[in-house]
Amino acid sequence: MPELPDITVYIEALEERISGAELQKIRLASPFLVRTTTPRHTDAEGRTVRRIRRVGKRIAIGFDGELWLVLHLMIAGRLHWAKPGAKLPGKRGVAAFDFSTGCVVLTEAGSQKRASLHMATGEDGIRQLDPGGLEVLEATPEQFAAALRSANHTLKRSLTDPRLFSGIGNAYSDEILHRARLSPVALTQRLGDEDAARLHEATRGTLLDWIDRLRREAAGRFPEKVTAFREGMAVHGRHGLPCPDCGAKVQRIRYAANETNYCAVCQTGGRLLADRSLSRLLREDWPRTLEELEALKAAP
Repeated sequence: MPELPDITVYIEALEERISGAELQKIRLASPFLVRTTTPRHTDAEGRTVRRIRRVGKRIAIGFDGELWLVLHLMIAGRLHWAKPGAKLPGKRGVAAFDFSTGCVVLTEAGSQKRASLHMATGEDGIRQLDPGGLEVLEATPEQFAAALRSANHTLKRSLTDPRLFSGIGNAYSDEILHRARLSPVALTQRLGDEDAARLHEATRGTLLDWIDRLRREAAGRFPEKVTAFREGMAVHGRHGLPCPDCGAKVQRIRYAANETNYCAVCQTGGRLLADRSLSRLLREDWPRTLEELEALKAAP
């Protein structure tokens, strides 16, 4: 799912191309993309783009009359820039937004179409679509720590909760926790002040670094290679590969469709975290350390 750095670069690319442009037509491949009936999505047609902003992990395009078109790309939704009137591509094409300057095409891979389009009026309408998480890049260390400790969850869960922190998901939370040298399953209300401050610094540093990297990667072009698995990430998507800091193999915890990637040496003092499915299967034979894991793999 595109997260804060990806959405930021998407918005900057859209600002260059559609700010001040007129939305001439919205073409839908499926009516299920639209999740609101009032205002209608067609009410945006013929209006001029006045502002583009991020709302959590959503992209909000503001038009004349305080009308907002809000896109949530979910896991597999991606935006593309094309010539005016561009044809929607095959099975992946979800919608096309024809502006006076060009066409924004929304695609979504896979059979489950989860991307959504909401319409809203004014700040009150936008606020109803905002989960309300703290904007970390604008927050003080004290505000960050207060949000973190407002509920007693694991650090991974808290960082990815949109009601607590805005725009952070599965990928960048792994990178943040590795940078902070903190376990993803540490409990927020047991976190000391020094660790909370380090996590705040790591969160800001990780997000700002990746915004800068993605800007350089796009190099003025429309960002076409938006993915959760990027070269240069320390642990996310790197299970079994060496940690760039210590060389130990990156570990993972899998749960349903999500996984957490971490370095046991850098983050958990060498202790392996229990993968729910495997630890339930192995029970008392579940390895507790990297050494036990390697011995288990080497056993005949």
